[in-house]
Amino acid sequence: MQKGSGETPRSTTPFILFAVSATGAFFCATATAQPQPYPTKPIRLIVPYPAGGSADLIGRAINELLARRLGQPVIVDNRGGASGIIGTEIAARAPADGYTLLVATVSTLAVNVSLQRALPYDPERDFAPVSMLGSTPYLLAVHPTVPVRSVAQLVAHARANPGKLNFGSAGIGSGGHLATELFKHMAGIDIVHVPYKGVGGATADLLGGQISMLLGGISVLKTHADGGRLRGLAVSTIKRTSIAPEIPTIDESGVKGYQSKSWNALVAPRQTPPAIIQRIHTELVAVLKSPFRS
Repeated sequence: MQKGSGETPRSTTPFILFAVSATGAFFCATATAQPQPYPTKPIRLIVPYPAGGSADLIGRAINELLARRLGQPVIVDNRGGASGIIGTEIAARAPADGYTLLVATVSTLAVNVSLQRALPYDPERDFAPVSMLGSTPYLLAVHPTVPVRSVAQLVAHARANPGKLNFGSAGIGSGGHLATELFKHMAGIDIVHVPYKGVGGATADLLGGQISMLLGGISVLKTHADGGRLRGLAVSTIKRTSIAPEIPTIDESGVKGYQSKSWNALVAPRQTPPAIIQRIHTELVAVLKSPFRS
């Protein structure tokens, strides 16, 4: 203050307090705006089929190991029906925040697009890929009461009894359904289709003798075949599989050129932040490289 100015000095204290307060508020707001570390709560892993099928087994094979790496529970949520459409639509409409993932299949991301005129989701528009989970051959299995022990005998029996044998699948348009229709076409046989909501139901009825045969995931059917509850005739890949090298292929068993297999992938809603996608991908790759032990 200059002497003799005649002006009453004004304190700068209120301004300083305002500046300090505003600065503190700015830093608080900035800190609040920073993204939360992922994940901070349980993650839902949707399997678009009932329990007991190959997609369900894959989901349950990875969920606990993935949970350990992410530090949060990964909960399998079975939402079966309509060849996987119901569960897949639920995943497509879920918030894109990394807390909903989908075990997708060849049916949900590829086959359904070709067969359904009004599919309630679009694989490219609605989903972001995280990682492939793997591919697997189908096992052609029959109930022990069916009087055959090879694909050649099955074809001969079906030709002698057109329309009297039946087969199950996870639903119309499912991978197993189309694989069996291809087998029927190439073998020139007539077998009646019995669709289920998932391969788990079809497997249960095959074990009970309600249906004659099933082309299903080898991971599901081989255990029953090894135990004598089913008869495994052949695998669907063009070459024998290391999972069961003793079982011949459908191709080498007389239906030349036949091959089919299933695959699964992990996807997330399309707008899920790339950083979260990358985090899940990194941890999932580590899980897939690890031995699957609990």
